[in-house]
Parts: sequence; structure tokens; C-alpha cells
Amino acid sequence: MSSNETTGPGTRKRRVDTMRLLLLLPLALFVGLAGLLLFRLYAGDPSIIPSALIGREVPQFELPPLDGLESDGRQVPGFASGDLKGNGVTLVNVWASWCVPCREEHPLLSELARDDRFRLFGMNYKDGADNARRFLGRYGNPFEAVGADANGRVGIDWGVYGVPETFIVDDDGAIVYKHIGPLTPQSISERLMPEIEKALAPKPAS
Repeated sequence: MSSNETTGPGTRKRRVDTMRLLLLLPLALFVGLAGLLLFRLYAGDPSIIPSALIGREVPQFELPPLDGLESDGRQVPGFASGDLKGNGVTLVNVWASWCVPCREEHPLLSELARDDRFRLFGMNYKDGADNARRFLGRYGNPFEAVGADANGRVGIDWGVYGVPETFIVDDDGAIVYKHIGPLTPQSISERLMPEIEKALAPKPAS
């Protein structure tokens, strides 16, 4: 075979087409991945994300109290997994002083704290004690207990994506609902309160 046959116009064209394909492949993969992420971001309500922990007991954990946080001259306690079982329904709100949406939802937490049918606990996530105390000093402390998750380890075990997040834990110590993102009047009335009512309802006799 002559050299002209191996380096002719047809061969050069195939090489150019191959190079173009190799250059376009990463771009096509990027566009496909970006499209998938956009679909996941805007499809449905981002606050409703399935959790593997729904219906299961809370992970075993123990959170120390937020250092220096007092109420009526007493240290506000931390809490552990054992505190969430056999003591009624508990809302666990994951928050941090550096979280802007946490400030937006905080007045709503104060309103929820007035309902004595359930307890409201706070998990202070990856925060400094001084900053967290200043936050609660400025906006008020609606929590009966505040556990300091300084390194975020407990939050990871709970499947926390970010802050704020709010969990409903029933009297059996099981997570029955998870809300991702800041609470709003609409999300409280349409989703959170109905789920709380379900958790408060007497369980049928087995």
C-alpha cells in the first residue's frame, strides 16, 4: 500500500472527526451532568427529600450542653438519644449562628415552643459557643435543651444536609419526619403540623 493511500484526504478527515469527538465528549458529559443537577434542584419541593432514617430510631448519640447557656440561672441541658424516647413528641431543630436562614425561621420556632404538646430541642451545628450564645441572646432561646455538635459528627449520623433542618421524633424515639431548609408559615401549616398531629395521635393497640 502506498503512502498516499494511508495519508489521503479520507484518512485525514477520519482523524479530524475522531479528534473532534474526543474533544466534544467531556463537554457532552458536563452538559448532561449539569442538566441532571438542575432537574434534581427544580423538580418538586427541595424541602422534601427522602431520608433513610425515617421510621427508624434516632442514632445513638450524646450532645453536651452549649457552654455558658443559662435559663433562670441554670445551665440549659444538652441531650442524648435516650432523652428522645418515652418523653412524648420532640422537634429537633438543627441550627447555627452563621446560618442566615436560621435567623429567618427563628421567630417561628418561638411560636412553636408555645405549644406544650411537644418539646423543642436545638442541635447547634458546627458552631462556636460564644457565637451561639450571642445568637440566642439576641433572638431568644425557644429550646428546652441545646446540644452542641461542634464537629458535626452527630449531624452526619442524623443525615443532616445543611442547616436549618427540623426533625420530628415520636415517643418511641423514631424519626418520623424531616424538613430541610427554613420553616415558613406555609410549610408549618401544610406539612409540619399535620406530621406532628400524626405523631401525637395514640397508636392503635397491637
